Amino acid sequence: MIEFKTIYKNFEGGNDVLKDINLTCEDGEITVLIGPSGCGKTTTMKLINRLITPTKGSIFIDGKDISQINTVELRREIGYVIQHIGLFPHMTIARNVGVVPNLLKWDKTQIDARVDELLELVGLDPKVYKERYPSELSGGQQQRIGVIRALAAEPGIILMDEPFSALDPISREQLQEELIHLQKDIQKSIVFVTHDMDEALKIADKIVLMRDGRIIQHGSPEEILRRPANDFVKNFIGKKRLKKAMDMPTVADVMVQKPATILLYRGLAVAMNMMEKKQVDSLVVVDDDNRIEGYVSIYDVSREFDNETKQVKDIVQSFTHTTGSDALLADAVRILDESKLSYIPVVNADNTLAGLLTRGSIVGHMRDIYAQERWAYNA
Repeated sequence: MIEFKTIYKNFEGGNDVLKDINLTCEDGEITVLIGPSGCGKTTTMKLINRLITPTKGSIFIDGKDISQINTVELRREIGYVIQHIGLFPHMTIARNVGVVPNLLKWDKTQIDARVDELLELVGLDPKVYKERYPSELSGGQQQRIGVIRALAAEPGIILMDEPFSALDPISREQLQEELIHLQKDIQKSIVFVTHDMDEALKIADKIVLMRDGRIIQHGSPEEILRRPANDFVKNFIGKKRLKKAMDMPTVADVMVQKPATILLYRGLAVAMNMMEKKQVDSLVVVDDDNRIEGYVSIYDVSREFDNETKQVKDIVQSFTHTTGSDALLADAVRILDESKLSYIPVVNADNTLAGLLTRGSIVGHMRDIYAQERWAYNA
């Protein structure tokens, strides 16, 4: 985790280019810094590997003040990907990828295996590309090498400074997709600088929108789109994107708000009775504070029913998926479809149960939309 605490930066006695930056970049998330030119986003990112030092304030990585860490050691633990790639033209792809592991005195066999693993990770056959030189690769392929070079020594943090901005639109979109899929595997803390709002919305777990050295708003893409903090944020996002976001239904628009629930310590006869009364084949299990614990199905209850000592807590099963009420309905439907689930619990930030997204509630929503459109057409 990266923490910025009360950061100010002043160059050559002029005005502060960063003003009271307080921010947390969580482990395993892509944090995107975005804003107009000169807003301080690149300066903020460069503070993390001490290419720039703050005038005031502190930065912590996993609780350690980075000003107390040797600069060389710090930078070797942080991957860095820049816009113009920066591959060494006289080195093969294998040697480029293995630069930092070599500096760290890794065994040659270990480096070779790591290079092969990373090339395969981004869809480049090691047998074909290892011994090539950067000039023999396309721009998109070179940028892939730049990304995996930053990953080579398995750093916990990756900094990416407008890495795809110089690419053509097709290559850029492909690399954005690859980064999203790659992050699912590597789960690094990625800090990504861009000036492109569409790119930010596509790849970010958290968007940090900056202006004149200050953080104006930060939050998930969904939060930024649905609750822009002020007119500057609205204008930066753009009217078309905001309208599109407002037109897109969320889970909250569709979910069942009062699902059938049962407490952990209730008996199986009670569970059976509740299922019969509610005409459902499973119950959501919650604790006394309505925090979600899992579910019990009619099959689980029937199998253990003869054991009078058994309670719901003895047969509860965990949910494999949950969703938030502000999640896009389209994303939640995709999870339902891919997982073959019949419903997904909707949870609040504190893991309390907010409702259920069911296949029936989705059908009902679609029916209502169809009825409204038909009425409007006939009118």
